[in-house]
Amino acid sequence: MWVLVFFDLPTETQKDRKIYTKFRKDIMADGFNMFQLSIYLRHCASKENADVHIKRVKKILPSKGHVVIMCITDKQFGMMEVFRGKELTETPPMAQQLELF
Repeated sequence: MWVLVFFDLPTETQKDRKIYTKFRKDIMADGFNMFQLSIYLRHCASKENADVHIKRVKKILPSKGHVVIMCITDKQFGMMEVFRGKELTETPPMAQQLELF
């Protein structure tokens, strides 16, 4: 399962930029990686684990701006097509699911 966080936060004032930077650093500290400029993603081993990280993001939501949190499955993530210009590039690597016997 993948958790994606999309955000569009104001950056007009120095205070806005500090809030933007803190939010970005906080989600990165929780294991999210930048996919595009304001799109961060994190792989989670289960829906329960994803819920934990979603709650953490919700706790640090800024008072202004627009934030979207979305979950997708590994299969959906694997069907993504990524382009640089018109050139199809490699999809980001999928995390390996560990199996315990």
